[in-house]
Amino acid sequence: MRKLKYPRRQFIKTVGVAAGGAVLLPGCSKRVGRWRFLTDAEADTLAAICEQIVPADEDPGAIDAGVPNFIDKQLSGPYRRFQEAYRSGLAGVDETSRAVFGKSFRSLKWEDQTSVLKALESGKAAGSTWQTQSARTFFDLMRDHTLQGFYGSPRHGGNRDYASYRMLKLDYPQIIGQNRYKRT
Repeated sequence: MRKLKYPRRQFIKTVGVAAGGAVLLPGCSKRVGRWRFLTDAEADTLAAICEQIVPADEDPGAIDAGVPNFIDKQLSGPYRRFQEAYRSGLAGVDETSRAVFGKSFRSLKWEDQTSVLKALESGKAAGSTWQTQSARTFFDLMRDHTLQGFYGSPRHGGNRDYASYRMLKLDYPQIIGQNRYKRT
């Protein structure tokens, strides 16, 4: 039997260490934290906005239904074209909050958050961000995505535990190919 110059076991160890190290090096992996696209600060701001749009009462709100997860997941896929709008728009929401109230949006009281969103919706939000991006268009985008995440199918990352279907007292929609019959 011929002796290998570079034994197979040594090769596997080297490749394994290199692959494991690449995952741990900063900058080698796009995904940092628990979000696919959003930073933790952006996700907190987005969650506060979503909860303003669909607040919890006797039924779950946007956060309970996983709407921020839905938007984050979609921004990494089908909504990829909105990434820059979200990146700058969420920063703009915080910029407006700081200009008017001296705090980030997520740390404002409910009523103050509402007034910031009303300013966005009317297109009269303070801040330099809104000179290059329409505040009203960004508000409409977030509202539409929030409602899609709340009322859409749970398989897309939102409407956790069929929250909106239960609220509306709807049957869970039949998904083709899914067997919902109990076996006896």
